[in-house]
Amino acid sequence: MKNIILAILFCTTYQFGFSQNYVPSIKNNTELSYVCKLHGQTRTLTLLTKTTKDTLVFGLETKGVKTNIVTSQKALKKGDALSFNQGEYSNVLILKPHETFFMISQSAYQDLVKNKKFVYNNTTYILDEKNDKSNVDLEGKSIDAFHVVAQIDETEMWIIKNPDFPLICKMTKNPLGINFTLVKVTDK
Repeated sequence: MKNIILAILFCTTYQFGFSQNYVPSIKNNTELSYVCKLHGQTRTLTLLTKTTKDTLVFGLETKGVKTNIVTSQKALKKGDALSFNQGEYSNVLILKPHETFFMISQSAYQDLVKNKKFVYNNTTYILDEKNDKSNVDLEGKSIDAFHVVAQIDETEMWIIKNPDFPLICKMTKNPLGINFTLVKVTDK
């Protein structure tokens, strides 16, 4: 009986530890499904990742809009601005060399880890260590993410703890009226 209790305790502890550390792998041909709240409307948005040595391309599809959003390696490494452009007027949208899309740059991520804050779009985001809001649920698994809050407004972001691909898995209270939540990750 003692062994059974220990086995159950071990399995429960293992499962709890595993669920606390879930970080979805993002690679070439990963499909990211989001639910977006845009100015009071709800819509789904799908991003299919395509990586090359020079760029990251998100194949975006939402409500009849299909476009490829291109982020340069320079922006992936040292970008400091988030683009909210949805490519509605172009089949291919090439972001500015300092812009990222649905993620922060690797250098901003390093600032967050090292200094517990980072600056994006001229806004300082501070790591929220007070509240236990660091995890976002994805298909029954808890994603290990940083929860940050903007200093000048109430914008909140949850950023996956992945230094190579710091994807924003949730955004709320965005003054632009664009909020979103990652709901599914599929490898194609």
